[in-house]
Amino acid sequence: MDFVEVVRKRRMVRSYTDEPVDPAVVRRALEHAHRAPSAGFSQGWAFLLLDDAGAVARFWAATTPAGQGDDAWSQGMRTAPVLVVPLSCKRAYLDRYAEPDKGWTDRDEARWAAPYWDIDTGMAALLILLTAVDDELGACFFGVPPQRVGALRAEFDIPDDHHPIGAITLGHPAPGGVRGSSRRRRRPLDDVVHHGRW
Repeated sequence: MDFVEVVRKRRMVRSYTDEPVDPAVVRRALEHAHRAPSAGFSQGWAFLLLDDAGAVARFWAATTPAGQGDDAWSQGMRTAPVLVVPLSCKRAYLDRYAEPDKGWTDRDEARWAAPYWDIDTGMAALLILLTAVDDELGACFFGVPPQRVGALRAEFDIPDDHHPIGAITLGHPAPGGVRGSSRRRRRPLDDVVHHGRW
């Protein structure tokens, strides 16, 4: 598929068929994520791959707040056979920039204009989403409720220095599984690009 077509076809898919996902496709998506840029080549990301029904069910049990999970969004998302949890590691960046070629030995977070550990992990997540489109799969990036991060960590033994920036469902889109917002439209390009000055 042409890259332009991949970008234009990318949509968040919220419901999936029960058709299995080829492990080679999942591997390719993770290989592409592994090629994402990172500040100082810190590579402060990791990916929790959940690709069997038991692990996927444990994810939803750990991340769903009590009394929730019966809505249409949750029911559709739970049909995904594969989940990837992208994790960022701030320590990797602070360690990398304390090395002699960078020289920030004080490890002061104030030196960072933005949390590049999260930004770089987000770029890696986008490569997973684009790879899914290229392989004619569906995918959706979504957040983990902050009050459920501890339960997610405990369920899957996630180290304390790795933070989930969200999660990605992967699978074959169900009919009607690709939905956009009914109320919002993409902002015109001229509204978001400020050429030469604001």
